[in-house]
Amino acid sequence: MTAKPWCRRSLIAGWGIVLAFSAKRTEAATATIVIDDYLFMPAELRVSIGTTVVWENRDSSPHNVLSVADPRVFRSRAMATGERFEFTFAAPGTYGYFCGLHPHMQGFVVVE
Repeated sequence: MTAKPWCRRSLIAGWGIVLAFSAKRTEAATATIVIDDYLFMPAELRVSIGTTVVWENRDSSPHNVLSVADPRVFRSRAMATGERFEFTFAAPGTYGYFCGLHPHMQGFVVVE
């Protein structure tokens, strides 16, 4: 027994919807922390596991981002104005960080 032509089209259309939905679900999330006026904004960021956090330096001074943990979980080089650093958080936890050039600048990312 062969499927009717309208049946085949429905199956193909149905699979297209499933594939589109699957592709959407695997898309990685991104969150941005802006560095400006010697501050990390926001200073506290809550994200899901698998989120890539981007630190973007919009300040006129160079800055970097170093995790507080020993050994360091992430560490950027010094970023000039307009430069960015990215890190993807794969495990839950609270990740404190600071600017190694200006240690009073601090923040943390909570991964849930």
